[in-house]
Amino acid sequence: MDNYLNKFTVYLKKEKNMSKNSILAYGRDIRGFIAFLREKGVERFEDVSNTEIVSFLLKLKNEGKSAATVNRKLASLRAFFNYLIVLHKISNDPTANIKSPRIERKNIEFLTIEEVERLLAQPDDSIKGIRDKALLELLYASGMRVSEIAGANLSDLNLRIGFIMSGGEHGKARIVPLGKPARVALEKYLYDIRPKLIRDKKDTEALFLNYNGERLTRQGIWKLLKEYGKSARLEHKLTPQILRNSFAAHMLQNGADLKSVQELLGHEDITATQIYLSVTKNRIKDVYDRTHPRA
Repeated sequence: MDNYLNKFTVYLKKEKNMSKNSILAYGRDIRGFIAFLREKGVERFEDVSNTEIVSFLLKLKNEGKSAATVNRKLASLRAFFNYLIVLHKISNDPTANIKSPRIERKNIEFLTIEEVERLLAQPDDSIKGIRDKALLELLYASGMRVSEIAGANLSDLNLRIGFIMSGGEHGKARIVPLGKPARVALEKYLYDIRPKLIRDKKDTEALFLNYNGERLTRQGIWKLLKEYGKSARLEHKLTPQILRNSFAAHMLQNGADLKSVQELLGHEDITATQIYLSVTKNRIKDVYDRTHPRA
């Protein structure tokens, strides 16, 4: 069974062009299922039925795993068994007709436009402040994931035209346009500050550098966001996801169509983008309650 898992991970890399982290996640999920099968005495994928899949999912639920985690593992198994069908290793998909657990949607946390303006006003004119201003402006202007920002290189950025190329969660590149404030902040950082951060030509391709001249990490970005969120006295504890949410919410509130926001966020499935529609619905209700004479 392990041999087929190894072939599957190669397939994900070469044929699906998935990121290293995604492939590792698929591997962990399927290895966990293989270990479960062996505990049950099942040694061949041909012998796996709907019963084994359901039992595995119930085991995860009983262990206290969240519905989101169970859904992810089920999605990994679906992809794997579909791959086995393509290889003619099995003839029937044991994950067929199994419904994914329902996930209770939490309220989306996002900043108001006023809070964003307050946040962006926090960095000072120091070396760190100018770098951080560029970083904050880029996060809000693009809606990019923190991993995408941390992994961004100089070659991904085109300030003359005004866009940044993002590799995406699954290795699928997309072009994200940038507004004037982000372009101005990035230009100041690139020409005035970044050369001062370079040390012994270390990782000079990285867009954002730390004081050691190395690529600014995801953890480093999380830490500075926490600091600026606190100094801006924001209601929420600031995270990269909240800035990403704010980008999407403000785009939709100001008239952007859902398909465009989906493409800008890099969502493969539009259902992932639809969670932001609740934001616009709440706004419409607020406007109605505030303005209709018989509300």
